[in-house]
Amino acid sequence: MSPNDLRLFIQFTMTGISEGALLALIALGLVLIYKSTDVLNFAHGEFMLLGAFITWDLMVNYQLPVLLALPLAGAIMILVAIAVERLMLRPLIGKPVISIIMVTIGMSSVIHAIVGAIWGPKRQVLPQLFPEILEGPGLRIFVEGVRRPAQMSYERIYWVLVAIVLVLLFVLFFRRSRQGIAMRATADDQQAAMSMGISIQRIFAITWSVAALTAGVSGLMVADFDTVSTSINEVVLRAFPVIILGGLDSIAGAIIGGMIIALTEQYVSGFIDPSLKNVVPYLVLLLVLMARPYGLFGEKIIERV
Repeated sequence: MSPNDLRLFIQFTMTGISEGALLALIALGLVLIYKSTDVLNFAHGEFMLLGAFITWDLMVNYQLPVLLALPLAGAIMILVAIAVERLMLRPLIGKPVISIIMVTIGMSSVIHAIVGAIWGPKRQVLPQLFPEILEGPGLRIFVEGVRRPAQMSYERIYWVLVAIVLVLLFVLFFRRSRQGIAMRATADDQQAAMSMGISIQRIFAITWSVAALTAGVSGLMVADFDTVSTSINEVVLRAFPVIILGGLDSIAGAIIGGMIIALTEQYVSGFIDPSLKNVVPYLVLLLVLMARPYGLFGEKIIERV
């Protein structure tokens, strides 16, 4: 491997890690809903979009400092999630899964239309979220024989750290907290969970609230990498192969799947052909599913007839 190829490999790896953290964070929100309701939330991208625009509005139009704007945006996202769960999803408890899926698809169109009506299609620049703790161009790795170093901005490093912290909180929440265990029980069998005294309505409200917060953080991450625009929701399409690859109900699968997809995208588009970037996730997905139909860490479902 030539020095320039080594530099490119390091650069693609660093970019892939930051992109993988983003995909893992988006996938975690989808896994959270699936683990507790057994439903894929097709409105997750619109929650990302809504969270990014609310934060931008609070910081730009209302001139709120970041330490006040972020908690307030989070509170608004929780209220929106609770309203959606109460008005649209709670009446569907016990109904066929396809009914809830169709409601999430319709909800995505409604939220997207509301965001477009309020803020319009124009791209906006998100104000600085992280304090300038470290100055300079970011992390730089020099390769002998090559002038230009591989580098990652401090902003991307901060977001990777945020994603790591959130992932650890998710793991602790599901494995150690009573609410996390109740969510897992609800996803496994709603009737059995209700017979054990678990409030399905409360679990659904908590689930959608936490998922909305996660979506808001993911939306801010996308906006900080690029701009605040109505195309933020399109990023969630890259997360669907991730959760299927890792396993629909697996947090570890969402993390590892996100890293595998992001790194493979970077290596293939960088060393082979950029036009293959959008195809790679589905090729990797097909190869893995042929060997492991339930994903890398998905729970095997055995039905006896």
